Amino acid sequence: MAEEKKNWLLATQDYFNELKLEMRRVSWPSRKQVETTTAVVIFSVFAFAAYFFVVDSILSRGERALFSYFSK
Repeated sequence: MAEEKKNWLLATQDYFNELKLEMRRVSWPSRKQVETTTAVVIFSVFAFAAYFFVVDSILSRGERALFSYFSK
């Protein structure tokens, strides 16, 4: 039982040591890069939302017209 705890403790220490080393190797983006990519994502979300709204409206009108035509 004590051996298992020791192995777990060593494994946990190794994990955190490797994590620290890996985090030092990360190249973090600059604030300007984060702002730019965030703006692109927000614009893209609104552009896709508008596109799907238009397509949905067109398909809905077509469906209503089709049902109206066949229900007469």
